[in-house]
Amino acid sequence: MSRLSFSPTEGRDLLFAWLALGVAFALFFEGGGQSVVDDLSSGNVGPLVTAFVVSLVTAGVGFLLHELAHKVVAVRFGQQAAFRADYGMLFLAVVSAMAGFLFAAPGAVHHRGRITPREHGLIALAGPAVNVVLGALFLPVLIVSTGMGLPTLSRVGSYGVAVNFFLAAFNLIPFGPLDGATVRKWSTPIWLVCFLVSAALAVFLGLGAL
Repeated sequence: MSRLSFSPTEGRDLLFAWLALGVAFALFFEGGGQSVVDDLSSGNVGPLVTAFVVSLVTAGVGFLLHELAHKVVAVRFGQQAAFRADYGMLFLAVVSAMAGFLFAAPGAVHHRGRITPREHGLIALAGPAVNVVLGALFLPVLIVSTGMGLPTLSRVGSYGVAVNFFLAAFNLIPFGPLDGATVRKWSTPIWLVCFLVSAALAVFLGLGAL
């Protein structure tokens, strides 16, 4: 079995992706370019700073742990695996957030070595599975903080639930480079169950959290 390790380049890519996603989601959470410009021009940076911290803890962590789950499972199966940030797509994420919408594809884990279809499917499934777990962990944060009247912590719970359940469902769509295509190629029944569960969580809990 390969040993889990991180090169300086990979560490830099992970850090940069996390910070760039924090900026992109903060801009998106605050309503895009004009709202941000108005806040900055008036010197009201508090909401943007809060949104940045919230996005680092929710969306940033959700994206990065998704990718790291791919790596951990790949290494478990004897693969050589590393995360590589896509700097062009990270720039696009920030620009699109300024425009009021968001398209985020921070990079991917690349792995190589001999592998079975089952192992390949499990590597792909690991990312969405981590997002489901994270969404479930943020749910009690949302419930307790809302009940106690803690708006900032409630916001963390709300975005943590919504972003992670939507990430899981979106990545399990069986299309192109998304994880769902790999999982379905390995096992259609397993893909179908996982996709339906994640979609239900996204609709009933993710939308409800916003």
